[in-house]
Amino acid sequence: MFADNYIQRNQVQVEIPVPPHPGLGMVVVIPCYHEPDILLTLQSVADCQHPACHVEVIVLINHSESESEAVKAENFHTRQIINDWIKKQKHEQIKFYAIGPVNLKKKWAGAGLARKKGMDEAVVRFNHIDNPDGIIISLDADTLVERNYLKEIENYYRLNTSHAGATISFNHQVDGLSNRHLQGIRLYEKYMDYYKSALGYTGYPYAMFTVGSAFTVRAWGYVKRGGMNRRKAGEDFYFLQNLVQVGTVGEISSTVVHPSARLSDRVPFGTGPLLQKWLEGKEDMTITYNFDAFIDLKVFFDVVESLYGISLNQYNKLLDEMPLPVHSFLKDTGFWHDLETLNRNCASLSSFVPRFYHTFNAFRILKFLNYTHELYYKKTDLVTQLSRLNKVSI
Repeated sequence: MFADNYIQRNQVQVEIPVPPHPGLGMVVVIPCYHEPDILLTLQSVADCQHPACHVEVIVLINHSESESEAVKAENFHTRQIINDWIKKQKHEQIKFYAIGPVNLKKKWAGAGLARKKGMDEAVVRFNHIDNPDGIIISLDADTLVERNYLKEIENYYRLNTSHAGATISFNHQVDGLSNRHLQGIRLYEKYMDYYKSALGYTGYPYAMFTVGSAFTVRAWGYVKRGGMNRRKAGEDFYFLQNLVQVGTVGEISSTVVHPSARLSDRVPFGTGPLLQKWLEGKEDMTITYNFDAFIDLKVFFDVVESLYGISLNQYNKLLDEMPLPVHSFLKDTGFWHDLETLNRNCASLSSFVPRFYHTFNAFRILKFLNYTHELYYKKTDLVTQLSRLNKVSI
């Protein structure tokens, strides 16, 4: 079977004893920690229009082995109410399973490990019927989906048979938010749109939204990528930016997921903590990276092809033609050594260009932006920078 080696290497323990339906084509994975309103999410999935394939929904209830007894008790109660809800479901084409509560080791307990355990279980399900094209869908326990959610994901992969994965359009829930809270989530969405679009403007080919509740991956892509990481936060960002190295990651815009805009201290960074700081006056979400830094980066990315087979002398001459922030960053971070290694391992320009962007990837771009805003630029008004971007993108 296609995932035997992955399952063995990762010592994946099978949690669902019932074999999957031979027509299983999608598995929705929902990590669940301390989530009293999980049934709202499950009901929104249950209300979806049915795709042609069979669907499973796996809720991975989890907590740290060092979690308080109160939260552990709540998670056991959550398991019971989910099981009671499942018994009332009459859909033959969509099956719901609750796993856990699973005790996660204190060192790794968090969003990444919980998502990994759920997705690994999905791989086991698809491996059982030898379906490497099975679609694993990442969702969160506080997120609602639209009725066409499953059908549009199925349609996307039917039309893009070779794609390894896809992100899904999102729009946060805003009912009941205070004016300040609503302003914060709207600014956050503006920032995400600005950052993704500005990356695209530079010529970076893998600009995408990275939201844990809004992406999908083929089973073969998940296995080839090496599975989900165990990061306590940002696991979605790291997973998707590495997934592009094994196949195309597209975007599904014909349906929308609706993540919660709730405040949170569960993770060290992300939407919840950022909004909390905004409400406390500790974070200014009205400012962002200066668009000039992206303009500088575009100058460098525009000459990527000339870096193939380049000598050190030629490279140094090219650096002298770059904007000062780019010149300094490349010099100070010793990029020549990475470029030299890259050239040694690329036999053609066609292989060099995509591998260049695997080297100068989203992580390095973020380092570049932080570097330039320490030495050359200051963060400035978000709305103004978004307007500047829109003018050059028309």
